[in-house]
Amino acid sequence: MATVPFDQLDGHIWLNGAFVPWADAKVHVLSHGLHYASAVFEGERAYGGEIFKLTEHTERLHESARILGFEIPWSVAEIDDACRELLKMQRFRDAYVRPIAWRGSEQMGVSAQNNKINAAIAIWQWPSYFDPAQKLKGIRLDMAQYRRPDPRTAPSKSKAAGLYMICTLSKHAAEAKGYADALMLDWRGRVAEATGANVFFVQDGVIHTPDPDCFLDGITRRTVIDLAKRRGYEVVEREIMPEEMEGFEQCFLTGTAAEVTPVSEIGPYRFTVGEIAQNLMNDYTAEVTPNHALAAE
Repeated sequence: MATVPFDQLDGHIWLNGAFVPWADAKVHVLSHGLHYASAVFEGERAYGGEIFKLTEHTERLHESARILGFEIPWSVAEIDDACRELLKMQRFRDAYVRPIAWRGSEQMGVSAQNNKINAAIAIWQWPSYFDPAQKLKGIRLDMAQYRRPDPRTAPSKSKAAGLYMICTLSKHAAEAKGYADALMLDWRGRVAEATGANVFFVQDGVIHTPDPDCFLDGITRRTVIDLAKRRGYEVVEREIMPEEMEGFEQCFLTGTAAEVTPVSEIGPYRFTVGEIAQNLMNDYTAEVTPNHALAAE
């Protein structure tokens, strides 16, 4: 089935403080953010008309901008309000929410100290990041050629647009081979993350996940760690070498788009879709559902 290009969807987009028709939400071709990747963004999901952990995402958007050396002119509260209002205008209950901020076109060159800071929010329906049938039996990952960089060479704590260039290249290469995604190592050769999601492994009932010292500590990642601890699972954050994957029994990814997605294969390594991954999938679904009734510890 053909898909509609994103610039031809219907509705409105919040742009620099105003709600404008979708087709009118445009930027100039000489925007600094396009040429020099001076842009930061968030990925959020709405469930049942409520945006999950909205303020936490907006706070990270502001912090990402600070790391890139600029200040977003709209407060956390103002962006939160705009997201909620736009969700109502779009008349969606379940949707994907994409706030973004970038340097404008006033100055073109590496230095852009005086450029206007722009911000926009778009909301659309995006039911599943991975094929649902594939997700239930565990997706297959390739090993990526590119590695997450040393934090001394890139602002790895920021959700910055430029950091995703090697993710796009890696995912394209994986898809060309028939995989759903790719696992990236870091510059030291340790397991890092997938191209747009964090990774977890299970061995003997214990959950292991890489220490996010050179890649994003995802909001979904932290949510799932909390859910795992509520169930009494032990969670170990540590450095993981790729050869350790031989001994892991289960594997799953976490992210706003990916939610909780089991993995059946990473390169030469195989995993089962086990009870822990399935429990956390169900727990996450309950957690993001408005008025969920999970028992508190």
